[in-house]
Amino acid sequence: MVSLYPLFRPLLFAADPEVAHALALDALDAAARTGLAQLTAPRLPAAPVTAMGLVFPNRVGLAAGLDKNAAHLRGLATLGFGFLEAGTVTPRPQPGNPRPRMFRLPAAQALVNRLGFNNEGVACFVENVERASFRGILGVNVGKNFDTPNERAADDYVAALRAVHAIASYVTINISSPNTQGLRDLQAEEALDALLARVVAARDELAQRHGRRVPLVVKIAPDLSDDGVRAVAQRLIRHRIDGAIATNTTLARDGVEGLPHASEQGGLSGAPLRGRALATLRTLVAALDGALPVIAAGGILSGDDARERIDAGATLVQLYTGLIYRGPALVAECVRALAAHGGTEADRHG
Repeated sequence: MVSLYPLFRPLLFAADPEVAHALALDALDAAARTGLAQLTAPRLPAAPVTAMGLVFPNRVGLAAGLDKNAAHLRGLATLGFGFLEAGTVTPRPQPGNPRPRMFRLPAAQALVNRLGFNNEGVACFVENVERASFRGILGVNVGKNFDTPNERAADDYVAALRAVHAIASYVTINISSPNTQGLRDLQAEEALDALLARVVAARDELAQRHGRRVPLVVKIAPDLSDDGVRAVAQRLIRHRIDGAIATNTTLARDGVEGLPHASEQGGLSGAPLRGRALATLRTLVAALDGALPVIAAGGILSGDDARERIDAGATLVQLYTGLIYRGPALVAECVRALAAHGGTEADRHG
């Protein structure tokens, strides 16, 4: 599957991005069912790292958004990832924003999406995970339904956390997507304090009841000011959050001005996000000062990009848009680059 992607990419890029996305995942699932994906899977070095009390086989993970309903875990597990993060999933099913809502910017190796947490709801998500019998580390990215007001957002996050507790290795609180109106307001100081107090209380109650503590991770936007990042970091520490992800997509259009689809509403991902995501990561790592590990995402399109994030203090990295442009070979490239790179200061944060 890895070596065939360059042959299929022109066909996929000729289709609507959302259609191509579904076709590629269906093909990967078929290859996994027949054993072809396992036969062609890359042989990767063992490079385990411990973070949040979990032992990751390697530092390279799948970012949320590619498999919103956890419907493709079996196929994705053949690509060499050290962990998969599925979602964003909301308590109730919702269709997301009207199509078209995903746009390629090939000249910039970028995507713009305004999907809007389209998903089949948490009950379907859990059924899909149980059916897949996935044995690896699974992060579950949760969000609020679009019609839930922010003052009741914590109800949705707690409901989703309770629903996925038994099947999640860790749970990510997504408060940084730009495609649900008002969601990013939950990153503001008072709103974040109130939200984190609720979800942490639920995490601790679930741990006491079931004898299993599921780490909580918060995913932040790349569009926060440095002071905003530092304010978020203080609250992550105060509320005993287990990890952070830097970053989600950006509303900025630096580096894509004038390109077709650059003016479409939504979050920009891919190569143009690299600098902004890296700067946010560095600010967050400095503000946390080793209190909790950080997962780096946004603009990772090569092994060198992955190494740069580890050098900046990340413990783990995640891929999404890079897979669209580079294909599954990117996973192996990043795993090998980080295995050869060895440990860093980030490992003190595990």
